[in-house]
Amino acid sequence: MSNALALEMNNAAREGGDTRQYVTFQLVDELFGFSMASVLEIIRVPDTVQVPLTPGALVGLANLRGSVLPVLDLRRLLQLAVVECNEAARVIVIDAGSPIGLVVDQVARVMEVEPNRIENSNQEHYAIDLELLTGVIKEEGGTSLVQLLDIEQLIHQEFSSEVSQSMPGSSSIALGREEPCVDAMTDVEDEPAEQLVSVIVEEQEFGFLLSDVEEIVRLPESISRIPRVDEHVLGMIDLRGRLLPLVSLRRLFNLVDREIGEDDRIVVVGLRRPGGHRETIGLLVDDVREVLRVAVDVLEPVPKLLMEPKAENDISNVCCLDGGKRLVSLLKTESLFEHPVVVSAIESRDQEQRGQDVNHEQARDVESEDNTVQLVVFRLAEQEYGVSIEDVQEITRLPEQLERIPKTPDFIEGMMNLRGTVLPVLDMRVRFDLEKMKRNDRQRIIVLGLEGVRTGFIVDSVTEVLRLPSERIEEAPGLSKDQARIMGRVVNLRESKRMIQIVTVRELLSEQEKEALHDDE
Repeated sequence: MSNALALEMNNAAREGGDTRQYVTFQLVDELFGFSMASVLEIIRVPDTVQVPLTPGALVGLANLRGSVLPVLDLRRLLQLAVVECNEAARVIVIDAGSPIGLVVDQVARVMEVEPNRIENSNQEHYAIDLELLTGVIKEEGGTSLVQLLDIEQLIHQEFSSEVSQSMPGSSSIALGREEPCVDAMTDVEDEPAEQLVSVIVEEQEFGFLLSDVEEIVRLPESISRIPRVDEHVLGMIDLRGRLLPLVSLRRLFNLVDREIGEDDRIVVVGLRRPGGHRETIGLLVDDVREVLRVAVDVLEPVPKLLMEPKAENDISNVCCLDGGKRLVSLLKTESLFEHPVVVSAIESRDQEQRGQDVNHEQARDVESEDNTVQLVVFRLAEQEYGVSIEDVQEITRLPEQLERIPKTPDFIEGMMNLRGTVLPVLDMRVRFDLEKMKRNDRQRIIVLGLEGVRTGFIVDSVTEVLRLPSERIEEAPGLSKDQARIMGRVVNLRESKRMIQIVTVRELLSEQEKEALHDDE
């Protein structure tokens, strides 16, 4: 803050009477003001640490003399054109239950105004929503206007009703603590402490409780891709004989995606369920930094106004280290396991345990009397899939051309003549939402019986007919409803490091599509 402006604020604070004091500032080409009673100080724009799962107006978290300060872009809050900060930009720190910083283009001055000079804001057109204004001040001569912002309404509009409880006069939902940040406690054994695994995602630092981390591993050579699942899910990996769903934290936090690098690691996180059962999932991060021992009083509660309603518990605490130069966001394991992608896997396993999952019946269908199973194995996009040999009527080459017949369903790729019978043909890649490929000699059509209707499915290639004990078939992690329904089981060949996803033939088409095939006969 400039000396002149500081002197104005101090003088205004000492003077009382019937006048009111306002700090005025510029945004775009407009003048705005805050009541000085709500202004704590004015500072230069500080360095900030970005926090995911937060509203778009948040610039980040800054360290203000040892305290965590949320910094918001006032242009974004007011839905004005957004520009990069320049040397004139400042942060006005206001009291909203605890300090919040608001970035403005330039601070003008402190005004002392007689109450009769403040006019209602409902008579003219202004740059922002009138509900965000408490009034306007017309400068002498009427050449300019100062629009007075309603801080409570401004914060309430962006961050929902929860924040209104933390405005001045309320004792609930504090936005942060005023005590200075202290460094990690690595050598004080008698202090209450937590151990954290620190990871990096998009140059931001996050932490997991060490008690929740089972292990940290490198990426395997291959990841078994799963069609028709949420984009957050990279696939499944074989971790010493068990199937582990792999989720990208970058995608989960809506950060910029990138190619997997050599430093990327998988953090295997577990959660103990009631009854003692432990669920595990693999989380892909950019790097693993270290294991920290930190004093409990370093873990500050996260301001609730920073969190989106659906993700308010994903980050449980902020850890301020190295004299405030380093902020670690502590992720809440319970919240991660409540994400729909993970919930679907847990629900699928629970259904199997309760005997409600149809996969139990499907497994019996493919088992023979001597407890062995035969699968026709085929490839799609370098991944292996299998169907019960009992469902396969034949395997044939693609004809030179598939005929498109009028009034046939759109999902049918075409028709072919198979020894005098018209056979509808579908592309299995399209069925699994994979990119279509150019026709080639390796492709085959697997003819399957779908409730009495012979239907052909184009696959990249057919590799083998595999015979194996039925106990080699495992339940696959349920990563989406479609995946759990169509490919709820998997063959895990640990010795050869192969995973073959088993396709349940009767679930390949919806009921409406099956009816359309029957009508087309």
